[in-house]
Amino acid sequence: MPRKAWLVAVEFKATHKTPGIYLRTDSRPSPAEESLEELAELVRSRGDEVIGQTIQAREQPDGRYFIGSGKLRELAVLVEETGAEVVVFDHELSPVQVRNLEEALDRPVLDRAAVILEIFAGRAHSREGKLQVELARLKYLLPRLTGKGTSLSRLGGGIGTRGPGEKELEFERRRLKARIRELEVRIEAIKQHRGLVRKQRARNRVPVVALVGYTNAGKSTLLKALTGEEAYIDNRLFATLDPQARGFRTPCGTEVVLTDTVGFIRKLPHQLVAAFRATLEEVLFADLLVHVVDVSRPGIERRIEAVEEVLREIGAANHPTLMVFNKVDLLPVGEVDRLRVEYDGILFISARQYLGLAELKDAIDDMVGRPREAVRFLIPYHRGDLLGYLHERALVLVRENRPDGIGVEVWCDQETINHLKPYMEGETSQ
Repeated sequence: MPRKAWLVAVEFKATHKTPGIYLRTDSRPSPAEESLEELAELVRSRGDEVIGQTIQAREQPDGRYFIGSGKLRELAVLVEETGAEVVVFDHELSPVQVRNLEEALDRPVLDRAAVILEIFAGRAHSREGKLQVELARLKYLLPRLTGKGTSLSRLGGGIGTRGPGEKELEFERRRLKARIRELEVRIEAIKQHRGLVRKQRARNRVPVVALVGYTNAGKSTLLKALTGEEAYIDNRLFATLDPQARGFRTPCGTEVVLTDTVGFIRKLPHQLVAAFRATLEEVLFADLLVHVVDVSRPGIERRIEAVEEVLREIGAANHPTLMVFNKVDLLPVGEVDRLRVEYDGILFISARQYLGLAELKDAIDDMVGRPREAVRFLIPYHRGDLLGYLHERALVLVRENRPDGIGVEVWCDQETINHLKPYMEGETSQ
């Protein structure tokens, strides 16, 4: 059942000389305001109603309450007057801070990590996704089994539900640790299976292109637009958690595996990054990353940095990367022109309207496609296997039946030419 939520954020600025007072230099939203707006979207995605928000400027967090004692008293009055049922902080709180805040406010308190984990729990559908989300939730919960005591229902049965008391805490810790070990073993098996699949791709020389980007940047829409195959699409945060992979042929005929990965977000809980490492390794072993950016929303640079931070964390910071600005159809023409000047060299596309996709395909071809040329072969009628080989490895431009065989003109790489050299027109046939 939806609950009324009050949101809290702290903007850390060393330049503030008076805590709690904003020193604004322009009308654009501050990073804290942007992040709080995103938190509101997360809370609504979870099914709750946002009824208000508080932002405090501080040089550093308070050890006991994260916010200052004066702001805490102000917050207590606000939540009482508005009937807020839960308070959500746009930061990761320590177990002690959560306990102190709940005692002071007499209401359940969640942090940003808990909200994201709840959303992930509701969006994972595959066996692998469910295992990874459960592992992340348990690692988040384990250090929080202190004080009044909580339970797994704290992150599952609804915001602020209570669990076992102090007497059961030690048993609960042992149970959680055992389950964490079990999940890690099962996810390691998934990781090994992915490794075998990657080796098979490498043997077949199939390049992998991974779509990465901030959540709701349009990666799944782009996957569908490029491949022509169905993909789950929804205009909401973390619509797809389970990776999707589709076959894709570049304009030069290179067969590519195009994968869609879990969307990133600012302040992504480290437990999730660790749990999804097996999935994110698809990014690590990709031949090319296509970084999809939603250009229709403010804060482009901060969202780009959030994605790059996760890429650094998993060791993919130096991968070949092609950045594309998506959703240009939602911008005025003048704004698109301005951005083209500001971000020279970036591709501008609309996956939904199929704008700029030809240029994107050519760019992918330039980065992962093998050098190719047009060649003519004459394939004997009894060598249908060679014709199948050409269809798999090359782009067939012309095919014609002749008395002495099947004449084909193809766009292919040097390896294919070497393999079928005896059948090139002008060569001695076998």
